[in-house]
Order: sequence, then C-alpha cells, then structure tokens
Amino acid sequence: MKNDSVFVYSPDLLGYKFSDTHPFNQLRVQLAYELLKDSGCLNDDQIVTPRKATDDEIMLIHDKGYVDAVRKAGEGQLKGEIALNYGLGTEDTPIFPNMHEASSWIVGATLTAVDWVMEGKAKHALSLSGGLHHGFRGKASGFCIYNDSSIAIEYMKQKYNARVLYVDTDAHHGDGVQWAFYDDPDVCTLSIHETGRYLFPGTGSIHEKGAGKGYGFSFNVPVDAFTEDESFLECYEKSLWEVAEFFKPDVIITQNGVDAHYYDPLTHLSVTMKTYTEIPRIAKEVAEKYCGGRWIATGGGGYDIWRVVPRAWSYLWCVMNGLAPSGQIAENWLERWTNEAKHPLPQTWEDESGIYKPIPRKDEITSKNRATLEKSLYSIRKSS
Repeated sequence: MKNDSVFVYSPDLLGYKFSDTHPFNQLRVQLAYELLKDSGCLNDDQIVTPRKATDDEIMLIHDKGYVDAVRKAGEGQLKGEIALNYGLGTEDTPIFPNMHEASSWIVGATLTAVDWVMEGKAKHALSLSGGLHHGFRGKASGFCIYNDSSIAIEYMKQKYNARVLYVDTDAHHGDGVQWAFYDDPDVCTLSIHETGRYLFPGTGSIHEKGAGKGYGFSFNVPVDAFTEDESFLECYEKSLWEVAEFFKPDVIITQNGVDAHYYDPLTHLSVTMKTYTEIPRIAKEVAEKYCGGRWIATGGGGYDIWRVVPRAWSYLWCVMNGLAPSGQIAENWLERWTNEAKHPLPQTWEDESGIYKPIPRKDEITSKNRATLEKSLYSIRKSS
C-alpha cells in the first residue's frame, strides 16, 4: 500500500467557472487545498495529478448527443434554443468557454481517485472538485454538467465488477445519481438532504425506493428545514450503518456537499462544523468494516466558500488521515485571503458558539426527522 489516502488535485480543476457572480465557485477547491497545505495536513507525496476523462468514459452515463452539445456550447457553436433543450444556457447552468474540457477534468479527477483505490494503491481517495450529482444522462441541471459520481460508479461496475454504495450528504437531493441507477441492484444510493418541499430539486422522498430489480436499493432521508447537528447526525449515522449492513458493498463513494451548514446562502439547515467532523469519521468506519477501507470521497455543494467550505472539506481529508486540527487557523492562509474574502474569515477550525439563535421547534423537528428515518429504513428493519 503506497498511501492510506491520496488527494487528487491540479489547477486544471479550477477551470469549471460559470461567471464571476455565479454561486458555484471552484475557488473553494483551491481554498481548501491551500488551507491543508498551510496547516501541514497535506504532503506533496499524497497529491495525485488528475487526468482528463475521455468521451467514451463520459458516455458511460451521458448520451453522445449531449456530450457533443456541451462541446459545441463551449465553442460558441450551439444555438440558444437547442442549448436549452440540454439544460445549457440557463440561469443555473450558463454556458462558458471550454466547458466540455473543464468538465472532463472533473470527471477524470474522480476516475483517478477510483483507480487509486480500486487498484489497491490507496485505501481512500479525495476528489474535491467532483460531486456534481444533479447532471442527467442528456441534460445539465443545478450547476452540474457531467455527473462525475454516476460515471465513476458505472466505471467501477464495468472495470472492477464492484457493488457500490453511494452516500450523499449534500443539502440537495442526489437526484442525478439516484435516477441513473434506479433499477440497478448492484448500486445502492443513500441521500440525506433537506426536504424537497422547499428546496431544489424537489425530489428525494422516502417513497423513491428504486424500480424493477433495483427496487429496495434507493434510500432517502429528507430532513426538515432548520435541522441541527444532533438530528442530522442521528439520521446520517443510523441510516448509513443499517444500509451498509443490508447492502454489503465492495466500495463506498461519498458526495460531501457542505451546504447544510447554517451559513450557506442557498439552503435552510442549521448544522455546524461539528457535523463535518463526524460525517467522514463514520464513513471511514463503515468502509473499514464492510469494504476493506475502500472509500472514495468527492466534494459537492457548498456556497459559503469563505467561512464554511475550506474548513469542512479540510476536515474530510484530515479524518481520512487520522488528523484532528483544532484551535487557530493557519496565519499564512488568513493573511493570503482576508482581503479577498466576502465575509470575515473564521479564526478557528471550530465554529464559534451561538452562531445562530436557538431553534424554537428543535424538539418537533427532531421528532419529525426520526419518524422520517423510521419510514425510510422500514423495509430493512422489517426483514431483519
């Protein structure tokens, strides 16, 4: 074993940029990378350079016509009305130059992480630029052009004959991945997210359980708005352990969106950094028990790129490597980015106490989430 963990990164992954004002900003990947480096938590020999995905690899999931449309759009050669048919040129997913190439780098980074783990060169691999879970077979959606997680899962199935457990803790439902494998009994999807009653994409109910041979292999735990750390983690930990015991995967791939944090501008949940230390700890334990440690992690959502994403994603890497940063944030990082940041930068790894007023409905929300969890896992518990 060369490394317990590898970190897939290069500046090529930062070219996925819709505009200067778009909420999806890949600068967050660089911010996390530099925080880890400045904190002494990431060594050069742990960094793996990604490759671009080939068109054939992208077409493991996406239609050829869609891939051709993405390429033409990035070259300025796709008519507006045709682009809209593919979900391109919308407010959420505007067209930008060389979008096919930029998206191919992200897919390739996640496939690089897959190969390192599945070939036994590392137990764990992190591809922070990935996690674009809303992309569909023939359509862009929700800031996502190519769905690197879906491609990685199909790639693992075909190349490594793997049973794959996909776990998504983004505040938004992992719809693109779920629907891609909805009838596939060799892929199990678990998504813990804010209820779709208030939030894009509006899917992810407990009744979405799969279809055909895949029925019973799709799990959703839609938590109520304003859910706090304790309830979110209760839903996550119980569902992950029970689903893993039920499915017994060969490998786990996690999507680690961090937009459930209270500071995130696009969601309505109330978790803090406490949740983002626990999510990877539990994933690592589950991978050790069921998969020989094989765990691939991606990024995902996260739109407070200054106060939340760098710390939360750094925790993900640190937990992979048995590190527990605490106290003061690295001064070099703070000095480099303070004048650029749109918010005062956090001075410590932990959130300050009292970042929001107590939620008056906390007990009601917790009770409601427990009932949702029970219904989501009912088929497993009934058969056990």
